Amino acid sequence: QSCHRPAGQRASQEPGSGGLPEGVEYIPTRKKGKNPMKPVGVAWYSLYARTRLGYLFYQRQVKKARERYPHGHSVPQPYCFPGVKILPIPVLSNNYSYLVIDTGSGQAAVIDPSDPLAVQAAIEEEEVILEAIFCTHKHWDHSGGNEALCQKHNSCTVYGSALDAIPQLTNPLADREKVSVGCLTFEALATPGHTVGHMVYVLDGAPFGSPPCLFSGDLLFLAGCGEPFEGSPETMLASLDVAMGLGEDTLLWPGHEYALECLTFASLLELDNSALEQKLQWAVQQRQEKRSTCPSTLGEELTYNPFLRTHRLELQEALGLWQGAGEDPDAFRARVLKEVRRRKDLYQAT
Repeated sequence: QSCHRPAGQRASQEPGSGGLPEGVEYIPTRKKGKNPMKPVGVAWYSLYARTRLGYLFYQRQVKKARERYPHGHSVPQPYCFPGVKILPIPVLSNNYSYLVIDTGSGQAAVIDPSDPLAVQAAIEEEEVILEAIFCTHKHWDHSGGNEALCQKHNSCTVYGSALDAIPQLTNPLADREKVSVGCLTFEALATPGHTVGHMVYVLDGAPFGSPPCLFSGDLLFLAGCGEPFEGSPETMLASLDVAMGLGEDTLLWPGHEYALECLTFASLLELDNSALEQKLQWAVQQRQEKRSTCPSTLGEELTYNPFLRTHRLELQEALGLWQGAGEDPDAFRARVLKEVRRRKDLYQAT
């Protein structure tokens, strides 16, 4: 596979009026077919996250995905800068793991190794040494491959938050703590909300002449945001603000391929957003060709991601929300975020 550098439709009708791209349907229901966490609500989430039933469900997910997508759900494209290579690994039905390589030493780290066979195949193809696993959170679709990879790579260190029950965790990280793998430097940022111990990891791109790289797990997707299973809207808003403090040139590497669904939903909220319209058209073409839509940039996300636009008057008006007299600005933004989340949970793209 060759490497390339990052580069930078309109569904302008009301739901049900036929304005969506071909193949995308608006369904006004609380059922969420693409989110394995909430098929039966809070009770199911507790079973998935806290019992062995969750692991058995994860194993079933892996088996079905390997059968359905023997070469992965998307065609990934490696990204290279002098001294570093980032290889997205499509796993399960819509997850991404990432192999990040110090090309000078051949040392590598993997973020969220969902399927150990897919990750190990990438390690062997790239002929690198796995030194570290960075887990964003405890959910099996992000941590399920930890044990098998640690058995294969005895010296591998597993990093993550002590607040999440991450399998095989060897080195708990604190907020803002930095870890080096070869010449690569990762900074852990605490971003609770999706889980109480959710963390994102930022690769310092300065030594390689590249922008920072944010591996966001289930905090932030292209045009979307993770479910706040273990946090309030206020908690999730604060975590999103932490991520957005990294700078607009930061490359966003999300934990899932949700772009088409999220962009289509966003287009139903902001009918006159040209940046959103353009990105949706691009995403439709990418997904028709089964191509990955990552990375985007945080600057791009500010122009079309409704979960990052809680401060924008046009979105607030579209939602029918106005700041109350004396209402704290961040409290109002959390209220906007809660409404966007509520509407997203009523939406399903097929």
